Order: sequence, then structure tokens, then C-alpha cells
Amino acid sequence: MVRVRLDLAYDGTQFAGWARQPALRTVQGVLEDGLEQIVRTAPRGLPAPRLTVAGRTDAGVHARGQVAHVDLPVERWVALPGRSDREPGESLVTRLTGVLPPDVVVHRAALAPAGFDARFSALYRRYAFRIADDAAARDPLHRAHVLWHRRPLDVAAMHDAVQPLRGVRDFAAYCKPRPGATTIRELKELSWTRPADGPDAGLVVARVVADAFCHNMVRALVGASIAVGEGRKPVSWPAEVLASKQRERAAAVVPPRGLTLEEVVYPPDADLAGRADRIRALRTDEDVTPFGG
Repeated sequence: MVRVRLDLAYDGTQFAGWARQPALRTVQGVLEDGLEQIVRTAPRGLPAPRLTVAGRTDAGVHARGQVAHVDLPVERWVALPGRSDREPGESLVTRLTGVLPPDVVVHRAALAPAGFDARFSALYRRYAFRIADDAAARDPLHRAHVLWHRRPLDVAAMHDAVQPLRGVRDFAAYCKPRPGATTIRELKELSWTRPADGPDAGLVVARVVADAFCHNMVRALVGASIAVGEGRKPVSWPAEVLASKQRERAAAVVPPRGLTLEEVVYPPDADLAGRADRIRALRTDEDVTPFGG
């Protein structure tokens, strides 16, 4: 077997999240079915392609910088170019483009460095959440990727309110509980800005960086921020919710369409295996998946 890294993006609007689920359209299901069409392991009695992803996104959440890996039989990998002189990874990308729907794109496929694990080797994941709180900033062409909000938001207050949440914290109040799963995460960055130029000009944008995320964590943090931005809650409130560790005190989880996984960052190749081993030792199988939403 050889391990192949895939760099991909998708529009999550029509997906029931990343993880394969019976009778539901998911990103993992679409990609694995597409890979099987190309590598055709089943007729040869070989293991079917199974993807491991860096961040398992929820229903409706998008990804621009998602990373996954798949282990393929070496004979199927080397056979991908056929009679052409292309690299197997280049051939795989081209052939996936022909079988995948337009809301999923694989940008790159290549042999992974030794010790690489898309999930366990990652240092951190970076998400963005975009809000249009002004009619002038509402673009109907981007309506599936930006949350439209009816009231103007105080961005400075939102930013100040979430700074005490940074660091290694117990985010139980901002996570959907899962039996046996820890809610302790390292929130490296959480900022709110209103860019004056660029593609996000006029929008209210959160930049959220953490080693991993609990279920619904990002959207709950956004909900608490909005409560402050509207003036319904004081700047001190998000930290008070965090300290309470009570999920019912947290603000409502906002809709997923404003949330995008922008980037997954890995250590240098020499450190990949060590990083993966350390994270495996820290988390149980049930707890390792870094949810996005």
C-alpha cells in the first residue's frame, strides 16, 4: 500500500457533512465512490479506498483548504497514468475531475511523506466565518457562504469579548456533548475584523485557529459573539459562559453557511510521525475527530 495525500475543496451546501452516512449525500461518500471508479479495487479483491480527513465538517460547512489521505494498493497507484508519461498524482487529479460533481474539487494528489496522517499529524486548523450585517455587503452570488444578519454589529466589542477564550480551555459550554469525548481544546486565535478591501470587504469576518474543534464549537462561539455585537450581552459574557461549563447558557448555534475551513497546517516532514504519535496517545478514537462547526 502507498499513502496518498489529497488537497481538496468543496461547497458544503448540498452535503450532509463530511462523514459517510447511509442514504445521505456526504463529501466522504462522493469522494470514496469516485476513487473506486478510478482505481477499481473491488473487481480485484483489493481493499476499497477509505479516506481519513483533517477536519470532519458538519452539514452545510464549506472547505477551501481541506486535507485527506487514502491508502491505495501500490499496483493501482502506479497503473493510474496508463500509457501516458504523467505522474500518478497528476493522473488521479485529472480523472477525479471527470467523475466528481462540481461542488467537490481535488486540487492535488501526491505520495505522502513518511509518517503523514491527515488527522493526527496536523498542528492546527484555521476556519473563517463571514457575516454580512449591512444590505450593501450582501452579494446574492455568495449567499451560500455568508451569513446575512439583520442588525449592525459592533465588531470591536465582539473581538474584545472573545480574547479571554484563547489558550487551553474547557469548551464544554460551547460544544455539543459527545459521550466519552473531551471538550478541552487549545484555541490559538479568535479574532473579529471588518476588512476594508479584498474579497471580504465590508463583511464581518472571524478568524478561528485551534488544534482541533469540538462539535458545533465554532458556530457556538460565533453565536456568543453576535449576542455581544448586537448589544444584548456585555463584553464579559462569553468568558462567563466558558467558565460556567454549562451548555445551556451558551448562545444559539448559528447556521453553518458562513463557515469555511480555510487551511490545515502540518509540521516539517521530519516531525510528522512524532506529531501523529503524540496526538494518538492524547486522544481516544472517539475523541480525535476535529469537527468543523
